[in-house]
Amino acid sequence: MANLQGTSNHLSGRMVTDSGIIEDAVLSWEGSRITYAGPARPADGPGTPPLPEGALILPGLVDLHCHGGGGADFTSGSAEDIRTAVTFQHHSGTTTLLASTGAAPGEDLLRAFPLLSAAADEGLIAGIHAEGPFLSPARAGMHDPAHLSEPDEGLLTELAAAAGGHLISMTYAPELEGTDTLVYDLVTHGIIPAIGHTDCTAEQASAALDLINEELASTGFDGYSGRPMATHLFNAMPAIHHRSPGPVPLLLERARAGEIAVELIADNVHLHADTARMAFTLAGPANICLVSDSTAAAGRGEGVFWLGRSEITVRDGVARRGPSEAPAGGTRTLLEVVRCAVEAGVALHDAVVSASAVPAGVLGLADELGSLRPGLRADAVIVSPGLGLLGVLRAGVWLKLP
Repeated sequence: MANLQGTSNHLSGRMVTDSGIIEDAVLSWEGSRITYAGPARPADGPGTPPLPEGALILPGLVDLHCHGGGGADFTSGSAEDIRTAVTFQHHSGTTTLLASTGAAPGEDLLRAFPLLSAAADEGLIAGIHAEGPFLSPARAGMHDPAHLSEPDEGLLTELAAAAGGHLISMTYAPELEGTDTLVYDLVTHGIIPAIGHTDCTAEQASAALDLINEELASTGFDGYSGRPMATHLFNAMPAIHHRSPGPVPLLLERARAGEIAVELIADNVHLHADTARMAFTLAGPANICLVSDSTAAAGRGEGVFWLGRSEITVRDGVARRGPSEAPAGGTRTLLEVVRCAVEAGVALHDAVVSASAVPAGVLGLADELGSLRPGLRADAVIVSPGLGLLGVLRAGVWLKLP
């Protein structure tokens, strides 16, 4: 193991960048910022500590869909619970994340949002992703249908205010009554609309995406990239049928055109390995955001955990809610999802970029994080050749030493 406990602000080894893999590379930083990331130079000299043989330097990972971890839940947790979940995720290689809330009574969300807003103000999270409550009861997935509703302009206004400007994205089902107004309100508040937990047809998905892009174009969508999302593609959506294709083929096609970014939970539970690989082939890695959808169960093994007011049970590494055998959120970290995608046949570079640079771009933070480039925040994940976690650097500070 390299001795990195000292004051050295340099690493040498294989590095994954936006443009490819550099076999003999150096990463240097000063304070919280990267000063150099590229091929090794004679001036770097022997003082740059090498990593273990075959180790890789990855950019810090960016998770747009994460409900908790380390035993703590973002929807129902206290300020201490939120810090516990964030600390677990940071130390697991996810150096940037949105805190996802599940469908819950309005009063629960209005209690959770100010706590999460405070975490965003502190720089612990990049903001909030609200998964619902405007979701289809027919595609509720892990969410309790009792806590779902049709779009409510008053509730959205309250949630946006409670989030203090940190509500970044919201998942909604476009076939629900009132979603045209909802899309307008979301974009007006600077919130990224995300299509998901939906029973919509291909035609409804297409019309929804057209409307989203029209509203984004008309408002300018200050502060963010304005690129809409599809929440965990394939999951909580109609399956593809040759006479009734549903939204998935349409969303893949529009993703390929760059009109939308699609989430994939490529953890070998939510998606078969062949399905994940197919999505990369059809949509292209630049249009895919790998996500964990992790719950409080991530990092804790088997047992009973909570997502808001819903009890989930983990058996054989799969989280389930109630008597259903359907997955109820993730139990893996984003780095583990990247490893599953690579094992499925996705190219290492493609999987890493889809878990770092692409989601950073969706957040409008491509000039701040998500890549290894001079001037960006010094976030890096050090992994073994098999993508086992060795070290985590966040804002120039070692959270885990390799």
